[in-house]
Amino acid sequence: MTTMADVARSAGVSVATVSHVLNGTRPVLPRTRQAVLDAVEELGYTPNTLARSLVTSRTRSIGLAVSAISNPYFTEILQGVEAGALEHGYSLLIADPHDDPEHERKVVQLLHERRVEGMVVAPSAQPRELLSYLGRHRVPAVLLDRVVDGSGGGGAPFDQVCAENTEPTARLVTHLAELGHRRIALVAGLPGLSTTAERITGYRHGLAAAGLPYDEQLLAHGDSESAGAERATAALLSSGARPTALVTANNAMTIGALRALRAHGLSVPEDIALCCFDDFAWADLFSPRLTAIAQPSRDIGARAVQVLLDRLAEPDRPARTVRLPCAFVHRTSCGCPDGPERPERPERGVLRDRRGR
Repeated sequence: MTTMADVARSAGVSVATVSHVLNGTRPVLPRTRQAVLDAVEELGYTPNTLARSLVTSRTRSIGLAVSAISNPYFTEILQGVEAGALEHGYSLLIADPHDDPEHERKVVQLLHERRVEGMVVAPSAQPRELLSYLGRHRVPAVLLDRVVDGSGGGGAPFDQVCAENTEPTARLVTHLAELGHRRIALVAGLPGLSTTAERITGYRHGLAAAGLPYDEQLLAHGDSESAGAERATAALLSSGARPTALVTANNAMTIGALRALRAHGLSVPEDIALCCFDDFAWADLFSPRLTAIAQPSRDIGARAVQVLLDRLAEPDRPARTVRLPCAFVHRTSCGCPDGPERPERPERGVLRDRRGR
């Protein structure tokens, strides 16, 4: 196996100089640096990352803690995080908190013990212990997808990266209202998540904009997963306030809602119109094709890495919340005629501080 000493002999420099070039621990003349890099390439030298971390006190690794990694939305976010990390020379350690507050704190502690330089975390509905741990240990962290109003130990706020939720949900509701629907139901996510609260707010804003009253009988919680949405949709269909249109608040719940509609012998959109928050790869393969809000999943992941790297480079910078825009993808499950897929261009994303400015 080629060693650092072999590289030094080939380049005509000291082992220390090779170390400085590879680890970036001291400036080296461009000519010398190039000689070292040429020797590395010629000899096929692979640096020992463990030894490098001992020298530099840096592991060049990022921890990622997200639940439901099998969900296509989070899978795409993971791909964005991985691409962003790789682009900047970082490796990725991944853990699944299972949306359980106690397990969440444990996996974050485990990642911290692996000496990751920072973390990207999608917090659970009860993130108090998570935030306390991150704040108490001053772990550089970016909260992903779900925002929190509170702060960690010591009162330190966190950087956050997520999609817009309120206006896009309102857009689905107003579109259905424009098609003549007056009983529009929402299958919302897990209570306690910011995404759930914001999409409910958007639902209510959409109703108000269309001049429709809010009816609590038309709101059901599917707990952000398929089985829960199937139960919630069945309950809506069996109630005296049966809807003529349905909005589902994430992709997993869309699948559950479709199962419930099929079980009740209902066709979309002939018997009930359907719009969903979250687009996914096979949404246009359903019959009818699903009208949806498309989140910029990979961009969310990549932006989270960039925000984390900014935090590592400047630890005392003010915390910021980055919200990325979504796109309305107009298909046929809403009841509109078939035709080419028509994604509307979203407005530019906004960058806000903790006070939303």
